[in-house]
Amino acid sequence: MADKRDYYEVLGVGKDASDDDIKKAYRKLARQYHPDVNKAEDAEDKFKEVREAYDVLSDEGKRDTYDRFGHVDPNQGMGGAGGADFGGFGDIFDMFFGGGGRQRDPNAPQRGKDLQYTMTIEFVEAVFGKETEVTIPREENCDTCRGTGAKPGTSPKVCSTCHGTGQQEVVQNTPFGRIANRRVCQTCRGTGKMIVDKCGTCHGNGRLRKQRRIKVNIPAGVDDGQQIRISGEGEGGKNGGPAGDLYIVLRVKSHEFFDREGDDIYLEVPITFAQAALGDDIEVPTLTERVKMKIPAGTQTGKYFRLKGKGVPKLRGVGNGDQHVKVTVVTPTNLTEEQKDLLRQFGGLSTQGASAAEEHHESIFDRMKKAFRGE
Repeated sequence: MADKRDYYEVLGVGKDASDDDIKKAYRKLARQYHPDVNKAEDAEDKFKEVREAYDVLSDEGKRDTYDRFGHVDPNQGMGGAGGADFGGFGDIFDMFFGGGGRQRDPNAPQRGKDLQYTMTIEFVEAVFGKETEVTIPREENCDTCRGTGAKPGTSPKVCSTCHGTGQQEVVQNTPFGRIANRRVCQTCRGTGKMIVDKCGTCHGNGRLRKQRRIKVNIPAGVDDGQQIRISGEGEGGKNGGPAGDLYIVLRVKSHEFFDREGDDIYLEVPITFAQAALGDDIEVPTLTERVKMKIPAGTQTGKYFRLKGKGVPKLRGVGNGDQHVKVTVVTPTNLTEEQKDLLRQFGGLSTQGASAAEEHHESIFDRMKKAFRGE
C-alpha cells in the first residue's frame, strides 16, 4: 500500500480542509479527469484515484481512520479502498448539472438548431434596404412519415436493449471496485426506439435535407457585420419541438465614391484653384440627388462641409445622418503659355501678400520662442 499517494495530496487540500473544501476540490478534479471529457490515456486512472480519495475523506468515519492509520489493506476493514462501489460516471454529471443532463428523455421535444447565412449586399442596398430571397439548406422532418422514421401505418417500437431510455449501463469490475459507466445505447443510438418497418422516403431517419427559399426583409440603414434574425426558419425541431432561428449576417460592399461611418456619409470633391480662391457654387452628389453647395472665397484644401440630413437613415431612431464633403484643391497640369503668364503675373502681384505672410509666420515663431523662455 506504500505506492499510493496521500489522499489529501490527490485532492490538493490540507489535512485541516473542511467538508466544503473537499467537495469543491473533488468536483473540480472529477470534471477535469472524467473519461467522457478528458481523452488522455491516464485520465480514467486519475479519475478513479480522485474518486477513491473523495470517498474516504468525505466520510467522517473513514477520514478519521485514514488520519490515524493511513492506507491499509481493504481486506482488513478499510471499506473505501477496495470494497466500495464507485457507482456510475453519470452521478458526477448529476452533481454538476442537477441530475438532468444525463437522464434526458430521448423522446422529449427538442428545439431545432439555429442556422447562419452570410449575405453580401451593395452599399446602396444597405442604405435604403431591400426585400430579397435566400435559399437555405436545412434538415426538416420527413413529410411521408412526419418525422417518425417508420413506414406510414406503422409505429416505432421501444428498444429492447435500453427499454426506451436511450442509454446502456456497462459495469466493470476493477481493483478499486465496480464501476458503472453509462453510454449511448448502441442498438437504438440513443433514441430509445427501434424502427422495424422503415419509411421509404427517409429510410428510417425521420428527417431529410431540403433547400428552402426564405424571404428576407433588409431594413434601411443596416451596416456591415450586422445580422438579421428570422424566427423559426432554422432547422426543424425533433419530436414535435420548435424550429430553430435563422441569422442573416450582412456583408456590405464598398462604394466607388462614398465612405460610411455609422449614419454619416463622407465624400471627397475636387475643386480648382480659382474656385477655392474666389469661391463658387458647385453641385455635389448625395445618396439620393445632386445638391448645390457654396464654396466660400479663400477655402483651403482639406476643408469639410456638412450637408445636414443627407446621410444614412437611422436604423434605430428617426431621421438621417449627415453627409460630410471634403474639398481638395487640384493643382493644374499641362498649362498653356498664356495660363502660365497669368499665373506669373498673379505671383508678382501677390509678392506683397507673401511677404506679409512670412512676417506673420515669423512673428508667431518669435512669440512661441518667448513663451518657451518664460518671457
